[in-house]
Amino acid sequence: MLKTKKISDVYSMEVYTDSGEYFGDIEESILSSNKVFGWRVRATKRSYLNKILGGAKGVIVPHQLVKTIGDIMIISKAAIPSYNEESATETEEKHNF
Repeated sequence: MLKTKKISDVYSMEVYTDSGEYFGDIEESILSSNKVFGWRVRATKRSYLNKILGGAKGVIVPHQLVKTIGDIMIISKAAIPSYNEESATETEEKHNF
């Protein structure tokens, strides 16, 4: 049976990847022609998204990458921005004085 949710019930919901990593919290929905186009996910202090984005506040996840919405939202791992630890370490070293 298909259950429906109000969009306002989804705000501040925790988002996890399909591999179980905490990704962030839902901040806002993006609507287009009465349909959900995407979700703005806020990077929180303990999220994987915060680790890979550094100073950025969050990302927009297209609705097609959402696998399920219940007590939490589960998204495809394809929604994770590419992250190269070596280049991130080099960038951090350049900015340290």
